[in-house]
Amino acid sequence: MEILVPRKLKQEIQDYLNQFDLNRCLTCGTCSNGCPITGTPGMEGWDTRKVIRMLALGLVDEVVQSKFPWICTGCGRCAYACPMGIDIVAILTHMKHLRPRDQVPGILHKGVENVLKTGNNMAIPREDYFFLMADLGAELAEEECPGFYVPIDKEGADILFFPNSKEVFADNDDMKWWWKIFYAARENWTIPSENWEAVDWGLFTGNYEATKILAKRKIEHMKRLKARRMIMPDCGGGSYGCRKGMKACVMEDPGNRVDYIYLYDYLKEIIETGRIKLDKSRNAGKVFTWHDSCKHGRELERNFGKGYYEEPRWIIQQCVDNFVDMEPNRSMNYCCGAGGGMWPMPYEDESAYHGRYKVRQIKNSGANVVVVGCSNCRDQMMKRLPKYYPEDCNYEVKYIWQLVAETLVLEPWSEEEIARAKEEARRQWEKLGVDMEV
Repeated sequence: MEILVPRKLKQEIQDYLNQFDLNRCLTCGTCSNGCPITGTPGMEGWDTRKVIRMLALGLVDEVVQSKFPWICTGCGRCAYACPMGIDIVAILTHMKHLRPRDQVPGILHKGVENVLKTGNNMAIPREDYFFLMADLGAELAEEECPGFYVPIDKEGADILFFPNSKEVFADNDDMKWWWKIFYAARENWTIPSENWEAVDWGLFTGNYEATKILAKRKIEHMKRLKARRMIMPDCGGGSYGCRKGMKACVMEDPGNRVDYIYLYDYLKEIIETGRIKLDKSRNAGKVFTWHDSCKHGRELERNFGKGYYEEPRWIIQQCVDNFVDMEPNRSMNYCCGAGGGMWPMPYEDESAYHGRYKVRQIKNSGANVVVVGCSNCRDQMMKRLPKYYPEDCNYEVKYIWQLVAETLVLEPWSEEEIARAKEEARRQWEKLGVDMEV
């Protein structure tokens, strides 16, 4: 057996790891026992405890060159349970940071390059973005929301909202659920004309500078448009990355502080104040459960002192009569397997293996519908896990804002409101160069 000799690290890497004092690790195995990666086929011999010991001995290159940091979803069960409080998620994110950018797996770095250059991960041209918002908005107005349009760069809005490029690129109709909620609440809202991406792939790749740039763009939109509040992006990584980036921006300049609201607080607010009305009977006959997203729950709580556990449950119970919890839940819930960029990365088998616990949780709950608050969680449970576990995935998946939108009682706008909105839309699209006749 080869004797390992501790290696001397580059000073900048040593300085980073010194923040965590890896010598505090008790090698107790709590991190590995709670981690769904343990036992992943093809990763035999690798687990979180071993990785931390490798780093303590200076074997950084071996960890950086492995795929372990990339199949880690950053779910935080390890750090949450560590008796010595070692932030294992931050350490593994830094291992991603140390990987040369041209060796980042899959399309993640390309997406970061796209968003920095074009303002969105998919490099969707501005003209296509405008046309889609105009066309899809007109479609929703014709279907059930007379007078609806998508306001772009509206100054003085009460809510600034950021689209997810995945929805703009392909899942277009998924945007209508938020739009219906804004319509029913008669919200004064807007989206940006550029740099509108909600999701932070910089967080997924350990690109600290990109995360700060994306957050700064959102701050600049708030100031430029004189918006009152922004809704933190719905994607767990998007919102968590935005908080991380904003924290860095505020540390540089306290003037970068802006007001924001999480989607759960927003939905709870407009329900409690009676701005929207809901009809539970539309969801009769089905059992609903809630998936606690890692970044909206455990990691947000651990890093910023507040995780969203009770708010989404309250919102769901305003929409349905039959709600059950998965076990375990809240801070000890299992990751779906798609966090940390695992949904678009080329590790589908590993991601599905990670999600085996989630499949078991859902099945044991007896629920017909799983409600989620993150786009990657939704895609994982709706598309990937049923492919790997077809006999056990007999459920629907809905966004929490989708559930609210489907439960809405739409109160009609007055003729004056409709006429005013149509005129606002006409002026906006004319200004932006969109021909609504086309």
